[in-house]
Amino acid sequence: MTGPSAEPADRPANDEETLQSYLPWSPRFPFAASGLYTWTLLWPPFRAPEPRIPARIPIPDPGPRFSSGSNGAKGEASERAFAEVSDTADSWLFPVLKEQVRIDVDGRYPQMAVSGDMTIGFRTSIHWIANLTQTGSGTYAGAIWYKDPATASFPYTSVVVETFGGWFPLTRTARITFGGPNVQRIRTYRYTSPYFHDVNLEVDCQTGETAAMSIDTCAHPNRPAALPCETLTIPQVFRRAGFNVTSSPGGPVPIAGAGANAAWSNQEMHDAMQVYWSRYAPNAQWAAWVFFASLHEWGTSLGGIMFDDIGPQQRQGTAIFNDSFISNQPAGDPAPAAFVSRMLFWTAVHETGHAFNLAHAWQKSLTSGGHGPWIPLVDEPEARSFMNYPYNVNGGTTAFFSDFEYRFSDQELLFMRHAPSRFVEQGNALWFDHHGFQAADTVPEPALALVLRVNRERPVFEFLEPVTIELKLTNSTTRPQVVSERVLDLDQGITFMVKKDGRPSRQVVPFARYCLETATRVLAPGESMYAPLLASVGRNGWDLATPGNYTIQALLHLPSGEDIVSNELQVRVAPPRSFDDEVLAQDFFTDDVGRVLAFEGTRVLGDATETLMAITEKLPHRRVAAHANLVLGNVLAKDYKTLTADVTDKVQPLRIKTLPASQDEAKERLIAALTTAPEQSAETFGHVRFRETVDRMATWLAGEGETKEAYKQEEILLETLSAREVHGRKVL
Repeated sequence: MTGPSAEPADRPANDEETLQSYLPWSPRFPFAASGLYTWTLLWPPFRAPEPRIPARIPIPDPGPRFSSGSNGAKGEASERAFAEVSDTADSWLFPVLKEQVRIDVDGRYPQMAVSGDMTIGFRTSIHWIANLTQTGSGTYAGAIWYKDPATASFPYTSVVVETFGGWFPLTRTARITFGGPNVQRIRTYRYTSPYFHDVNLEVDCQTGETAAMSIDTCAHPNRPAALPCETLTIPQVFRRAGFNVTSSPGGPVPIAGAGANAAWSNQEMHDAMQVYWSRYAPNAQWAAWVFFASLHEWGTSLGGIMFDDIGPQQRQGTAIFNDSFISNQPAGDPAPAAFVSRMLFWTAVHETGHAFNLAHAWQKSLTSGGHGPWIPLVDEPEARSFMNYPYNVNGGTTAFFSDFEYRFSDQELLFMRHAPSRFVEQGNALWFDHHGFQAADTVPEPALALVLRVNRERPVFEFLEPVTIELKLTNSTTRPQVVSERVLDLDQGITFMVKKDGRPSRQVVPFARYCLETATRVLAPGESMYAPLLASVGRNGWDLATPGNYTIQALLHLPSGEDIVSNELQVRVAPPRSFDDEVLAQDFFTDDVGRVLAFEGTRVLGDATETLMAITEKLPHRRVAAHANLVLGNVLAKDYKTLTADVTDKVQPLRIKTLPASQDEAKERLIAALTTAPEQSAETFGHVRFRETVDRMATWLAGEGETKEAYKQEEILLETLSAREVHGRKVL
């Protein structure tokens, strides 16, 4: 079984009648189905009859089984068993303690999506998102396109959502069938709330200022013709976005906090937030402080700001400046007072939206100070959204408000409602970090699959060891696929992100980009292509170096516009082993050494060369020494051209100088790097790069007349890879 269908074939024909006879007050949803649903180990108090659909999950054979009377002779292999996952049994080592799902199929601005959080044991949490299509009355189905983390513990790829309910909220339920390759899981959830999250907004004002908390939507004549006339409040805007908004009582904030200039700096507002916000706490919480003041220290040009980007808990405070340019009445406007009221209200919602980690509509793909989207969002420069600037669109403010419906865009609503909570919750992920988790232009069943992996049993790297990742691109269809020969090169279509736990994500940017003639190849069905990638360092510096846990993910952008998103790979960098490690690290983690490793050698960057030689002398048996010997030997294998300057030569001051090769030292270092300890070298370089470099060394040796030595190196390569197993699978 590859996934659930809208109507499983072995479901009784009268399943709905059976359910209604069992729960006569819980028919199919005659009301809105959207909202938050939960399941815990203490619930449900009742169980609606559910079809038992066996899900054949292979369980590893516990070992050989011996037939009686065989005197220990091995009998037939034991028959493979299968297990079923349902409401009463899960396949995790620790129990599933709690689940929440957010169904988003009707009501205000439905996104036709469902997402869920699953708490396993006491710490592990899995988040998933699926797009939905209605397949019947109260029934929806679709593919799961996002998992956080992308773990084998959650192997499901599709869902079927069935909603049941009645007049009373406690009678409403949703049954979700999770499907995937050879696995199925059924869970029934209890309706909890029409909102997806709870959030508290507290509004305080500088003494003498007022808060623009509401707007008459029809007060200004420039508006959409179909816009409902109502008094709309800020809490209502966020309730329509899916949040159960409560308010804490606010109060006046003395102007003395702004200092002698009576204008607020970000630091002064942050201090005021800690004093006057009744819910302030140095931790993440679903709560924000909205502050209406007179002016920022930048003057009238700043209408509002999400000022809280200080410290580890950010996005908790926003400010609106009543006496800034947003209160200027435009000349010739038919309703200037209504125009100002609308701008004040728009600014307040806009800045509060930033507290939910929403970027500007035209900056969704932007990175700032190392912070940015995990997967790039699509910019929306013409969106009629609270997160766009009215004067930025074609036609300016008049064109913007003529189509503005006092809402967020669908892309923004999907993020707010269904992103992992830590991306959105105030005080959690840093400002501008993870604001764009969703925007890849993916398809439910992509033709190509991209996998990141490391060729070792545990993804743990020694301190100082350069991290090499292997990329595997597979044709997952039954048809041949044409791809570029260089599709997996970092300077072509790959976006590669590294995120250390507790830190913003960073993009690994290559030191050089190449302009080459386009060449293609055909991937047969099931065929794969591979490429190694030095993930530790790039133009942004050493992104993967200091001890700790990291998450790595890649996105491949195809010429067709489709984006292929890889799995999330978790790796760990171990702490230093000795004082020597810490001393060498000060010279090793430099831009020059990073460039030498990336370009596989230099005979010009003397300090970097000395550092790498010191590595080979002081840490000869460590994995970093293999990388150092490789780049040191590589540049000695052939003559090396350098550009030199002679200031005394007025006619031709620049000359090309050739440094002769040193074959003996090159051979010694290359063999030390690759085949002296071949098992370790295969692991630290990865199988693809290990094979490429040994082949290259053997070709060079043969060209130097050392045919016998070349054959010897190829034999070591074959023996090493033939003997290697990773996670129980043979390499060759």
